[in-house]
Amino acid sequence: MAEILVLVDHVDGEVKKVTLELLTLANRLGEASAVWVGAGYDGAKDKLAEYGAQKVYVGADEELASYVVAPKAALLAQLVQEKSPAAVLVAATGEGKEVAGRLAVKIGSGVLTDVVDVADGFVAEHSIFGGGTIAHAKVTTGTPVIAVRPNAVAAEAAPATPAEEQVTVALSDTDKGTKIVEKVVQEKGERPDLTEAAIVVSGGRGVGNAENFKIIEGLADSLGAAVGASRAATDAGWYPHQFQVGQTGKTVSPQLYIAVGISGAIQHRAGMQTSKTIIAINKDSEAPIFELVDFGVVGDLFQVAPQLTEEITKRK
Repeated sequence: MAEILVLVDHVDGEVKKVTLELLTLANRLGEASAVWVGAGYDGAKDKLAEYGAQKVYVGADEELASYVVAPKAALLAQLVQEKSPAAVLVAATGEGKEVAGRLAVKIGSGVLTDVVDVADGFVAEHSIFGGGTIAHAKVTTGTPVIAVRPNAVAAEAAPATPAEEQVTVALSDTDKGTKIVEKVVQEKGERPDLTEAAIVVSGGRGVGNAENFKIIEGLADSLGAAVGASRAATDAGWYPHQFQVGQTGKTVSPQLYIAVGISGAIQHRAGMQTSKTIIAINKDSEAPIFELVDFGVVGDLFQVAPQLTEEITKRK
């Protein structure tokens, strides 16, 4: 089967869930080969094997992790030249899409970003125009470079015994243009990361103020979910901008998305349209969000959300 390179997204050796999703997708289309850059591989190799990595290219050279983005693109470009893979998959995160763009330029190929599925022949599916249209696209020149949205594919364990190959690449002066001089670890709460969470509960203008976001957090915590917010809520200062879901915020594709007090403006829909199941709670029965949902509750969020939280908690 054709080899497909998967760039491992990790933080100090902790593999992010999107990588496991990419391995699953790669094995559906061919044979997954993981590309590891940086330290921490020994603590992560069992996880990569569990989710089907048939081979792992290990770029453990400290220099590769000492600069921003460019070394990853350089290493992938070298592997594409040497191994002739059928495609390269990366996560459609901010860094992943930059790697994808740089790689495509280096190898003279086409690049597809924000992909939500890939079919045989590497035909990619996109959700565009605020989620109102589904488009299909295919790279016609070179090795396809495809950036896939987190949560677009369900990760499936497929235990393997991967071969390992140590790799490195000579970095140019351009690749060394931006050096990492310090890393600051952001404190993480108990909630899952917004872009990787299986369940997301978001609050909007209807929440009313920052204090009322405790209602959203309570519902989210009862479900083990991440908390999101609409642009209206973050612009009003009710919730931090890092949790904004939408065209100018983060894109999420959870198994379950609950929109509380969100009208459903097109820019918000663009960030959550591909969620597998969508539930909305809104007192306005004419709110655009109801055009999109699988289940809708027309009612006062200040009554419905606490009751829902209470019922969920009872069933635990």
